[in-house]
Amino acid sequence: MHDLPPAIPLFDAVDLLEESNASVNQHIASITLNQVHDAAMLYELAVDWLLEQRYSENNYKSYRSELTTFLHWAFVAEGVSVADIDRRVLNRYIEYCMAPPTELIGYRNVPQFRLDKQLGERLPNPLWRPFLGKKEQGMEQPYRITDKALKTKLAILSSFFSYLIDLDYTERNPAMMLMRNGRFKSGQQRLISGEDDADIKAFSELQWSYVISSAEQLADDQPDQHERTLFMISLLYSCYLRISEIAARPGFAPIMGQFRRDSKTGVWGFHIPRSKGGKSRTVAASNALLKALKRYRSHLGLSTLPAPKEEIPLFTRHRAASHGRDAGLRNANLGIRQLREQIYLLFNHAANLAADDGFDQDAQEMRQMTPHSIRHTGISHDINLNQRPLSHVQADAGHDSIDTTSQYLHTSRVERHQSAAAKPMDRLKGSYET
Repeated sequence: MHDLPPAIPLFDAVDLLEESNASVNQHIASITLNQVHDAAMLYELAVDWLLEQRYSENNYKSYRSELTTFLHWAFVAEGVSVADIDRRVLNRYIEYCMAPPTELIGYRNVPQFRLDKQLGERLPNPLWRPFLGKKEQGMEQPYRITDKALKTKLAILSSFFSYLIDLDYTERNPAMMLMRNGRFKSGQQRLISGEDDADIKAFSELQWSYVISSAEQLADDQPDQHERTLFMISLLYSCYLRISEIAARPGFAPIMGQFRRDSKTGVWGFHIPRSKGGKSRTVAASNALLKALKRYRSHLGLSTLPAPKEEIPLFTRHRAASHGRDAGLRNANLGIRQLREQIYLLFNHAANLAADDGFDQDAQEMRQMTPHSIRHTGISHDINLNQRPLSHVQADAGHDSIDTTSQYLHTSRVERHQSAAAKPMDRLKGSYET
């Protein structure tokens, strides 16, 4: 048995982050089974978010340190899901950081992980502590944290919560709320967090037309490379899917058999066995999506539509995997990172076409979109353009509350002005005059 620190570090150096660490995996698995039901899911999301910071070493180090401290408090000290943290609960975290347990305070910088040469594994460093105190003349001083340091913690957490909102993991940002009020109020909080309260990040009708047209053009020109891209985009948009719902991960590989035909009604749907909060759902499949599915399967040399319980992978690699558990397999599914790379490649291609046609502002906005913007776009377009009932969209989106779905109802300022311009003061005026 190896000595472990009182708080387990969760995220290794950026170049090692995606490698499995047995100690961390066991720690998260234990928490998921015994304390916080969605700890493993949240940990996966945290890793994905940290990977987006990998191009700035300083940001990565600051962000992983804060997330490690925050998640230790949430999972171990508080025993609470991050999805359940509101402003009141987050205040307890601030108090915790102001007076942390003595055993969590260290007085020298040490690496979070160390290599055990005998085992050939990286293990949590037993000397590491999440809080760093100061010494004066060799004497350990009472731990103190400045308001500036607390603001930095909240800024990082606000950015993380904003990311979780974008993924529909939660609907609130308690860190942002604390930054807007009281001692932590800052005029720069929106710049720090990157959150835009006013808009859901969805493509406009014009922008989305460029995305779909680009996917079709790429599929026509390079079918071996991009028929998969076209179907992937069609599926994400039509079924409002999160990218995690179609990505391969330990314990799950999406298959063609998730497309199912109801034997009683004859209608087709796409089944998601596990999603946010561990829930399952079946999304209604449109005729346009079934057409896209038939095209993709024809390209793969398959029958027109999937047979019941068909286990053929939903997305196949173009080349065999070079390492990992899928090494040597060409038909293995793609993970989140590979799917993201394909989507961003498409977004960039579509933005270039829009810019070539003179839509420079649209092109700039398209380059700021994320894969999750496709889900937002599908929901927004179905409500506002296709006039689908909110209750139907709510069920297909997997929203717990109709209020979440209602956030996608919108009208432009021009539309609001036009509808207000002709409003009469008295609708009955003149109707009773002789």
